[in-house]
Amino acid sequence: MNEQPSIVNNHYVDLLQNILIAVLILVVGWVLSKWVNRIVLMALRNRKVDEALSRFLSGLSQYATLALAIISALGTVGIETTSLVAVLASAGIAIGLALQGSLSNFASGVMILFFRPFDLKDFITAAGESGVVEDIGIFTTVLLTPQKHRIIIPNGAVLGGPITNYTAEGIRRGTIEVGVAYGVEMEAVIEVLDKAADRCDLVLEDPKPIIAFTNFGASSLDFAIHAHSKTPDYHAMLHQVRVAVYDDLNAAGIEIPFAQIVVHQAEAGEAAA
Repeated sequence: MNEQPSIVNNHYVDLLQNILIAVLILVVGWVLSKWVNRIVLMALRNRKVDEALSRFLSGLSQYATLALAIISALGTVGIETTSLVAVLASAGIAIGLALQGSLSNFASGVMILFFRPFDLKDFITAAGESGVVEDIGIFTTVLLTPQKHRIIIPNGAVLGGPITNYTAEGIRRGTIEVGVAYGVEMEAVIEVLDKAADRCDLVLEDPKPIIAFTNFGASSLDFAIHAHSKTPDYHAMLHQVRVAVYDDLNAAGIEIPFAQIVVHQAEAGEAAA
């Protein structure tokens, strides 16, 4: 006669124990999620990942840890969690498909901010566009062109092709092309161009400027001066070398010819024929 109350009492005792264990799991999960947040945030900051992204990922890891604790606690008190996890997974897949493009840009933004193929103020070419990096966001990267045009590129497109970073090494090489009249001595031209580049203070001595004969042009012998400068001095260096080349060629009496077209006029008899 006493077996039924005993079974009921044992059931409530087990239920109470499970509830206490579930509460303990939630408390431990809460504390652990805080630790995970701090550890992930510290690790990302040590890798100099963007602060906004670091906080986002650390918060995401905290809530993921807390969600696991909640699911574990529900399972402890006898609530079936398999169907709940399946519903959440299905909802996640549906949301992922609906936001496929945005998630791709988000993932690309995370990779850009984590691996740092370029930094703010770098001059780059990406997705067919060139400019100074003004902002690196979660979904887009903003470039400012020399014409002061603001270009907003989805991060998926940025990582979808080659990225050229012109300023990563701290120096840039510029090429100044010039043509001189046929008939001049090449050695004299090379000497003038070399001295013109050397006397420009914005041109780096190492690497040394290179003078190259590049082509037999239609109206001129074509030369190129390859010179390096510090990244901030790049455009000023090009201007300085062009001015020096023009002045020194004029001083040496070496002609910079106009483009020429030679027209042969047929004789009257030939025209009539």
